Amino acid sequence: MNTADLGLPVDVPSTALFTDQYELTMLRAALKAGTAERRSVFEVFTRRLPDGRRYGVVAGTGRVLDAVENFRFDADVLNFLRERDIVDEETLDWLARYRFSGDIWGYPEGEVYFPGSPIMRVEGTFGECVLLETVILSILNHDSAIAAAASRMSSAAGGRPLIEMGARRTHELAAVAAARSAYVGGFATTSDLAAGFRYNIPTVGTSAHAFTLLHDTERDAFQAQVESLGRDTTLLVDTYDVTEAVRTAVEVAGPELGAVRIDSGDLLLVAHRVRQQLDELGATDTKIVVTSDLDEYAIASLAAAPVDAYGVGTQLVTGSGHPTASMVYKLVARAESGAPADAAGPLVAVAKKSSGGKTSIGGRKWAARRLDSHGYAEAEVVGTGPVPEDLADRQLLVELVRGGKVVAREPLDAARDRHAAARANLPLSATQLSRGEPVLPTEYVHGGSGS
Repeated sequence: MNTADLGLPVDVPSTALFTDQYELTMLRAALKAGTAERRSVFEVFTRRLPDGRRYGVVAGTGRVLDAVENFRFDADVLNFLRERDIVDEETLDWLARYRFSGDIWGYPEGEVYFPGSPIMRVEGTFGECVLLETVILSILNHDSAIAAAASRMSSAAGGRPLIEMGARRTHELAAVAAARSAYVGGFATTSDLAAGFRYNIPTVGTSAHAFTLLHDTERDAFQAQVESLGRDTTLLVDTYDVTEAVRTAVEVAGPELGAVRIDSGDLLLVAHRVRQQLDELGATDTKIVVTSDLDEYAIASLAAAPVDAYGVGTQLVTGSGHPTASMVYKLVARAESGAPADAAGPLVAVAKKSSGGKTSIGGRKWAARRLDSHGYAEAEVVGTGPVPEDLADRQLLVELVRGGKVVAREPLDAARDRHAAARANLPLSATQLSRGEPVLPTEYVHGGSGS
């Protein structure tokens, strides 16, 4: 069975109510005004990266495709809207027939992005596109924030594997999405079985302090775990005295002991002491796993420590201080009218004008990444109108939905591999944890109308 075909991780009738009320009231007014059928182009982008971040990571694209397919107004949903008097009968009739029939283009999942990057472009009638705003932003903002934190952590880990273990620190469904995004960002495994079931992510886990405390002695706990899980299990050694626990662990499991986990204390100091002790006891192949509220800075500080793997929870599932990517969904172009003859005609660029940094650039955009003479990325180029010939083969947006049909499903490993390649193609300063500007500038090329 392909777990990607299981559908949503929860039993809900549809994703149609994962939205804000004003999406429906805008639709109602547009239907009355005769503008709901105007061909429109919406784009997802962010005006800035979180403070100190050098790049963003696109994550959640696959979940967006699921959400668009499941965006249906069934009888129960329509009755709810009717009872609350949110929309009128004309709008309810329109919603009952709703199926997204437009096109969606976007940066492929795992790709990096920068301020102004047109991360996703949604095209169709105003009515069918505006309804998707909230659910698309909900998914992309959450998943991209987690993936960006995961990417920074995996970079700081320097090739050592990372375990996602944040399920108990967030909403139970957000935990599944977070594990998925962490995997895209470079994590190797998750402790969350729902994520393993839904997305086929490798799962790991052995025991907590409660298991040790359950038994009369630490030796009894270790013996029980080894007898059940084998000598290559991971024993938690900081319930009481770490030195004594390591000695007992090797006595029970022998030098074949898989790993020990340290969950408290001065991890740098303790890891060195434990490594020395394991080697002296002949357990030279036994690995050391550290946990305890790690973030990318803590992981980087352990670069010189004899640590073999990291387990990360709270800081990962909260985006390491930045739980949203601050993406927005804006109308950037529209047809002059809703007449059928106007559906394939030129588009008029539209954009919000305001103070306070909330202005946007109108027009249906393309994006490409210019490379330097060494083949590394040097600029994010965003434009309207014709694509310059020298950038034609460097375009970033790919077709995701055509005529309402998903055309770009892919295994999660493809997004994970894409991110590793995209990050490797950035300048070396991209992985610095010190404060700084985005590692690539965004350059705008204007040409033509909104089409």
